[in-house]
Amino acid sequence: MEHLRYPNETAEYRAVRNALLDDEIALRAHIEAVAAKRRALPLGGEIPEDYVFERIGKNAAPEKVRMSELFGPHDTLILYSFMYGPERELPCPGCTHLLDGLDGAARHIGQRAALYIVAKSPIARLAAWAHERGWDHLSFVSTAGNSYDADYFGDTSKFPKGLRAQHRVPDGENWDETIFNVFKKSGGAIRHFWGSEMSFAPTEPNQHHRAGDLVDPLWGLLDMTPEGRGDFFPKVKYD
Repeated sequence: MEHLRYPNETAEYRAVRNALLDDEIALRAHIEAVAAKRRALPLGGEIPEDYVFERIGKNAAPEKVRMSELFGPHDTLILYSFMYGPERELPCPGCTHLLDGLDGAARHIGQRAALYIVAKSPIARLAAWAHERGWDHLSFVSTAGNSYDADYFGDTSKFPKGLRAQHRVPDGENWDETIFNVFKKSGGAIRHFWGSEMSFAPTEPNQHHRAGDLVDPLWGLLDMTPEGRGDFFPKVKYD
């Protein structure tokens, strides 16, 4: 395979870079193989109910909308649980930076699937924050008043005992969590297809906690740099 040559690079650099390139090519192949396994998953369980959410309607007023209506013309629906419940003064900075990046992708995803951001705050509060951040392409619905977040682990209330211990959730307390869930219409029913469970899995020593790696551009950019991710974590607001 012919390789690039940058100005004034040494033979040592090129040899090590070529070896790294082999690893990057192998990683790409592994990512594709994992994606193929994900696509081959059997359909999961049918949703317990056709959840009723709240969104901002075309007349700029709040309106009720059922989960089945969120699919629009598609058979696939992606819901991202955003950690911005009514008890939070500000939303989770990790969720916020992820949505900063996803806002651009949201211009395109609608050609293949439906995407909504869900959180427990009232829809007016979610819309106000989206406006402040300049999220012009993301669509939000409020889960206030339904059990979606509990059922699909957008909060800790139905975590199994071992996971509660792992995440140090005290008895009698709960909080919101971040998770992607993908749903599929099949045979007139709505079934769960996949959830981003890796964010709840224990990390190996020296691993970075990577809740949103599949779609997170920030971590991908930092992984290109000599400094890497380090202990950096984004803020909601910068001075």
